[in-house]
Amino acid sequence: MLYHAYELQSAWLNSASAMASIGSEWLTNPRNPLAYSGMGPVAGSALEVFAHATIRRGKPEFDIESVMIDGKPDPVAETLVLHRAFGDLKRFRRASLPDGAPAVLIVAPMSGHFATLLRGTVERMVENAEVYITDWHDARDIPLSEGRFDLDDYIDYIVEFLREIAERNGGSPAHMIAVCQPSVPAFAATAIMNGAKDKAAPKTLTMMGGPIDTRESPTTVNDMAMKRPISWFRQNVVATVPAQYAGAGRRVYPGFMQLASFMSMNLGGHILSHYEMYKHLVAGDEDSAQQTKDFYEEYRSVCDMTAEFYLQTVEEVFQNHSLPNNTFEHRGKIIDLGDITQTALLAVEGERDDISGIGQTKAALTLARNLAEKKKRYYLAEGAGHYGIFNGSKWRTKIAPVVEQFMAAHG
Repeated sequence: MLYHAYELQSAWLNSASAMASIGSEWLTNPRNPLAYSGMGPVAGSALEVFAHATIRRGKPEFDIESVMIDGKPDPVAETLVLHRAFGDLKRFRRASLPDGAPAVLIVAPMSGHFATLLRGTVERMVENAEVYITDWHDARDIPLSEGRFDLDDYIDYIVEFLREIAERNGGSPAHMIAVCQPSVPAFAATAIMNGAKDKAAPKTLTMMGGPIDTRESPTTVNDMAMKRPISWFRQNVVATVPAQYAGAGRRVYPGFMQLASFMSMNLGGHILSHYEMYKHLVAGDEDSAQQTKDFYEEYRSVCDMTAEFYLQTVEEVFQNHSLPNNTFEHRGKIIDLGDITQTALLAVEGERDDISGIGQTKAALTLARNLAEKKKRYYLAEGAGHYGIFNGSKWRTKIAPVVEQFMAAHG
């Protein structure tokens, strides 16, 4: 009944949001005398904050129309390269990108948010590279006839996408960037492809805030995963998709559960952000209020994960620590991280990351025991939180240049 209860609550809140939005517009309308009183802006701003916080959101668009190059806008084309049941491969390329520019596959996390959460990552990388990204689908919209999707399938998708990119580029392999959770399957896929001498194996793999070994500096997220057995997660946070969706009957970890979990971790901060947005609206500072709106517009756009992928990730990554313990399997075969001998590795961590603690991603450099030290690099982004590793000013001005420099050095 979990999913049905959410649908009922969501339907009620959507109605309440619409009413609040109408009330806000009425109270702040220049033709309404109340708009010039003290009550109008105060009440109208409060209703606007409530309306924005409660409205239901769908999948956002990337909407990257252009990037600034030498002070001038350069158009960016978005192309669907491959369509698969559980995720697509998309390409972004600016019009005047020089020939010979590197190809980069950005592996987006399947962790309750859409790939558009990495819009800022794509915008920055597309300045100097041909960018591809994994665009995962909402599990609730995937019919049962398409089968299951777990970590093994995730790794297979990465391998297929890398091969597709290499083929499109005359056999030249791509660089790969894994943001947060996909650092594990991307690391595993790299080991598999290196071990098989696959010519499409990535030239470099950059892992950003990834849970390679969650025993290092465990965070609240890690503690939550360790406190309860996998049976508890199976019984309490997995739900069945209702009949009104294409994926009716599919067992999923709902996106709204993930969002509630992340919001509760820093509830005070989220409340303060909305209070600041309210004050900006009252003061008529629309630009500052819009910045907060834009963030939460993306942050609250969530999608479901298949139950098998979610449960396997919790068990193998956060409970059994299979990758650092050398027991991680793909299709029944243990992955040997010692097979990584060609792909250069860059581990990026945020000093204030409260999702993946310091040392969790860096552990990958030690686990790739047979890779030459000159092909390894570690970078700690001072002052950056988890989101700031791949978005915002620190990403654009400090972290992205390090990634580009690393790719150029091993290209």
